[in-house]
Amino acid sequence: MTMSTAPRIDETSIAEALGAPAPDASRVRGILARAQELEGLDAAAVADLGRVEDPDLLEEIFTAARTVKETIYGKRLVLFTPLYVSNLCANDCAYCAFRSSNRGVVRKALTQREIAEETAALVAEGHKRVLLVAGEAYPRHDFGYVLDAIDTIYGVRGPGGEIRRVNVNVAPLETDQFRQLKERGIGTYQIFQETYHRDTYHAVHRAGRKMDFDWRLGAMDRAFAAGVDDVGVGVLFGLADWRFELLALLQHVAHLERRFGVGPHTISVPRLEPAEGSPLAAHPPHPVGDRDFRRIVAILRLAVPYTGIIMSTRESAAIRRETFALGVSQISAGSRTSPGAYAHPEAHAAEQFSLGDHRPLDEVVRDVAALGFIPSFCTGCYRLGRTGADFMDLAKPGEIKRHCDPNGLSSFLEYLLDHASPETLKEGLERIGAVLAELEGEPRRRAEAMLDAVHSGRRDVFC
Repeated sequence: MTMSTAPRIDETSIAEALGAPAPDASRVRGILARAQELEGLDAAAVADLGRVEDPDLLEEIFTAARTVKETIYGKRLVLFTPLYVSNLCANDCAYCAFRSSNRGVVRKALTQREIAEETAALVAEGHKRVLLVAGEAYPRHDFGYVLDAIDTIYGVRGPGGEIRRVNVNVAPLETDQFRQLKERGIGTYQIFQETYHRDTYHAVHRAGRKMDFDWRLGAMDRAFAAGVDDVGVGVLFGLADWRFELLALLQHVAHLERRFGVGPHTISVPRLEPAEGSPLAAHPPHPVGDRDFRRIVAILRLAVPYTGIIMSTRESAAIRRETFALGVSQISAGSRTSPGAYAHPEAHAAEQFSLGDHRPLDEVVRDVAALGFIPSFCTGCYRLGRTGADFMDLAKPGEIKRHCDPNGLSSFLEYLLDHASPETLKEGLERIGAVLAELEGEPRRRAEAMLDAVHSGRRDVFC
């Protein structure tokens, strides 16, 4: 068994940072000026932004975040959907409907044939990226089930295309298991610490391997050691004070950068939502209101400007819209959180948590375009090796959007021509024209050539 190599979360230093006096307006504006240089923020600066209450200063934080988001990522929003293959789980997490002690949940592990059916349903809708999700108890506790599922998803081909990138959210693995994931051609390995507050963590994780705080915290170290160079971290906001969670998360990020030279590819920001049979989920110990939730997104964009921020369908359509410009760069769409829900929505098992945005993919795409963004289905970076340190080298100075803008337009046009409703097609073509008009030089020439290729019948065009 691989020994845990967990980073250390220094709760004492976090308490000291949170206990400092509230900053004045001059200090806040100085922090925001530094943040717009795209160098990130230290713990003291993040703690200061977390204490701002003045409405005008809060709006200045949001404005700075919009600037950084636009500089790094441009107008694109990457779309994906989760694919739950199993809700079998040996853990007893107080906030989750799939926890082992919840006897009211119907358990289901999809067969490989059923996984193929789910994948075909997603392909028919136009999806190109999926996040494979499974509880921590595969059929017969066989990790080979997950590996086979990845192969199954990649093997599905249909009139609507194929899934081009499988990201994975499964329980923390041994180093050799991470190597097997890498060999299967996954994109990003994603796992959330849920809460970085150790006492809270132990209080809400009551049975199973997930009780081991350090084993979970060390997962990214083992993933990097195995060659998985794109990882995604996150916090389940609502379990502990959000200001503490932000500073602890940034300690984790700093640890990965020091040890491996690469920070996380993505950070997810789910809020605790009601879950079947979970009183705790219905009444979060530290609820996060909408204003603070927007602030979390904005501060993260300023603190780690190069990292993609993921917004899930836990949130309502209205909240999702408000966070796009503040820093979010990836969103799930048309999501279902139970095994079998895409191919057989009338007969699927209970969902892991309540969703806030139930809209189908086409409606989300149309809405995103109407808001001035490009819905992107691109997976080009993975195929061209722009991952890990190579991706960071482009993202940190804001150069990645030279590739992302043309790729986003190309993949969006492919979706429009192959899958969109007439209303979405009209909105989307207008948006592509508007964004193309704003591009200049080589990015515009590249985008025009790629769009011409898609119009002529080519698919999966990227650079």
